[in-house]
Amino acid sequence: MCTRYALDITQPELKEIMEIAKRSPLTTKFVDTHARPLITDGEVRPTDIVPVIAPNSKGEKSVFPMQWGFTARDNKRSLFNARLETASVKPTFKEAWQNHRCIVPAAYYYEWEHLKSSDGKVKTGDKYAIQPAGSTITWLCGLYRIEDGYPVFVILTKEPSPELSKIHDRMPLILPKEKIPEWINPSSNPESLLQYALSDMVAEKTDE
Repeated sequence: MCTRYALDITQPELKEIMEIAKRSPLTTKFVDTHARPLITDGEVRPTDIVPVIAPNSKGEKSVFPMQWGFTARDNKRSLFNARLETASVKPTFKEAWQNHRCIVPAAYYYEWEHLKSSDGKVKTGDKYAIQPAGSTITWLCGLYRIEDGYPVFVILTKEPSPELSKIHDRMPLILPKEKIPEWINPSSNPESLLQYALSDMVAEKTDE
């Protein structure tokens, strides 16, 4: 799963993205109708409104405010992640997988250690902040669509690397920065980009 990540406005590249999102007329519309702010720093939670990278109407890489979560087909719950293994065939995600891919910029993402007891039950352990080795920005891969006139997104998850499997049984799909234009391009083949997924991560326990 990935249901928490963090933004760090002290990182120049992230700050630039945040500033672009703040100036978007769509941000003003979100605030007026949802009565909630655009999150530009600190911990991000499901249903928050945050900056996301996606193509504009001309196909150019742009920044848009989006709300985290698709409405499920039963209209009774929200979905915040999509499994990479099934996103291309699941009715909820199939169209977005083909045509509406996005990148969610983050400083790092959070995961809670899952510990199995002798009876097979899972309990939550320490909280970790995780990001690609040697990086200060984490480019999380996602899917987006329009609901009631507003863009919403989910984060794609995959099997974890061997090291991260000690913490959790899933991790987000993360690509290097240079692959962002290809990933968000509706005419590109997302399957061909999976070979570039980053797996060398640094995980640090947090004090929370």
